[in-house]
Amino acid sequence: MTIETPTQSGVGALLERAASPGFDGWRRNVLRLGGCTNPVHLVGSATLVDQATGEALRSFTSDEYGGRLLVACGNRRASVCPVCAALYRADTYQLIRAGLVGGKETPAGVGGHPRVFATLTAPGFGPVHTRRERDGRVRACRPRKAGEWCPHGLPVGCRARHAEDDRRLGEPLCPRCYDYAGAVLWQAQAGELWHRFALELRRVLARRGGLSRTEFAEAVRLSYAKVAEYQRRGLIHFHVVIRLDGPEGPETAPPGWVTTGLLADAVREAAGLVRLVARGADVVGRRVLRFGRQIDIRPIAAFDAGERLTSSAVAGYIAKYATKGAESAGAVDGRIHQATDLPLLPVRDHTLRMIGTCWRLGGLEPFESLRLRRWAHMLGYRGHFSTKSRRYSTTLTALRSARAEHRAQEQRDAFGFGDRPTLLVGQWRYAGRGYSPEAALVAESVRTGGVSHDA
Repeated sequence: MTIETPTQSGVGALLERAASPGFDGWRRNVLRLGGCTNPVHLVGSATLVDQATGEALRSFTSDEYGGRLLVACGNRRASVCPVCAALYRADTYQLIRAGLVGGKETPAGVGGHPRVFATLTAPGFGPVHTRRERDGRVRACRPRKAGEWCPHGLPVGCRARHAEDDRRLGEPLCPRCYDYAGAVLWQAQAGELWHRFALELRRVLARRGGLSRTEFAEAVRLSYAKVAEYQRRGLIHFHVVIRLDGPEGPETAPPGWVTTGLLADAVREAAGLVRLVARGADVVGRRVLRFGRQIDIRPIAAFDAGERLTSSAVAGYIAKYATKGAESAGAVDGRIHQATDLPLLPVRDHTLRMIGTCWRLGGLEPFESLRLRRWAHMLGYRGHFSTKSRRYSTTLTALRSARAEHRAQEQRDAFGFGDRPTLLVGQWRYAGRGYSPEAALVAESVRTGGVSHDA
């Protein structure tokens, strides 16, 4: 007996599809997605209408595309859809860079405003295995005197020189000594900690300028764009661009006393001052949350300037992490719905303990507002991965709208309506997700470069 593989099944279905009417429309429907891994299916119809006269210029239905119109999923996470994530990453790059050198309706003058690139980390909740390098050489993980033990009988040090792919990296030296409750609560309230940091930074800057907070707000506007990145120990840290403008935002320069050096010092001071009492002190004990002591702050240059970071490098760095999630720390993509799923999760022990702590605390009344069970797959973090202040630069929505309008103009030109004001009116409903076996083959050929999506 011959067992037919999915690929063989897809080839047969594709050959059958190629011999059927409407194959060209069906094929274009798949190709234009560029290889999206999990498209949305829509059924319905639309009509292109002349806005000036109300004349219906062209109508089409999902039947023209093999019965269903396919739309890219638009997921930002590379682990879910690399194709859509690449587009999201490119948009994020343009957004960040526009706030550093101008463009996308942001004035070029922002390139002369004080800007820094800062990394705010999580504090320690117990020693973990780490990779240390100095002078190009890998050093011992945690060198300690022989014979030193923790209360649970495990060594307090590690003399191993870990390779980059060592599975022990990020794992606690002693899981029983590690403060999992503190780590999860820090993660769950990291967004609140960031909010307090932004407020504290304004206070510090006002104090250093000899102004009240009201006077500072009338003279200087603080803008930022940040992204959250998971470390191997499962905790996030924030990479953030911080810029100081004049009172009207990027269109105006800040006062002369506002310098990049002043901003860098104020960021360091504000990060050290921020404190937040974790919730549920009656259950797990009082914990005061703060940022870690390892704070990296570097000035940003518009162009190559020796040791200073360039705007393009910063934009690329932030965009790279905008498409990553907790899976980069060994967690899972989807939400966890019941406790019986926990033992079956394909994760390492440390990650499972963090997920288990989220689940255990999430079932207790003092932690209900943190929604820890809902965000257990994210190891407790429930904030957005990339955010920006309102006046930093353009928006992702504006970039997507510009791209959609460009594509719509191409379509109008192709049908000979390029010089007429038009409106697309339609009715569509959701009809599923994913690919049929034959469509999956075509999409895979696009992803691997075998077929151009413009074909």
